[in-house]
Amino acid sequence: MARILVIDDEPLVREMLCEALTAAGHDVAAASDGSKALKLMHKRSFDLVVTDIFMPEKGGLDTIEELGRAHPDAKIIAISGGSRIRDADVLKWAAEMGAAYTFQKPIEWSELLAAVDDCLKDKKSPR
Repeated sequence: MARILVIDDEPLVREMLCEALTAAGHDVAAASDGSKALKLMHKRSFDLVVTDIFMPEKGGLDTIEELGRAHPDAKIIAISGGSRIRDADVLKWAAEMGAAYTFQKPIEWSELLAAVDDCLKDKKSPR
């Protein structure tokens, strides 16, 4: 079992991600934006962060950048429903900033869970 933090501003997406990861046996916490997520990360350690890119307060790219500085060992999976910036490949930017995997919404659950397993293969979560 690993500790996973899910960050998404869409309540339904956040709930579905949490349910899928909990069903896979993980301890899951959630936040609705990057600012709230970073506050949680100061209180508790996580093995993996699954973050949306476009959110209020602090978006996914800023969150990935800050996580890279504050928690360099945290694995990151970035997801996005599409770019608000014309012709921008934000998932490519997320990968360049340190995301181990990137996914376009809607997410294929089996692919996401395979990516989670791969990110956590060498990780043992503290209990």
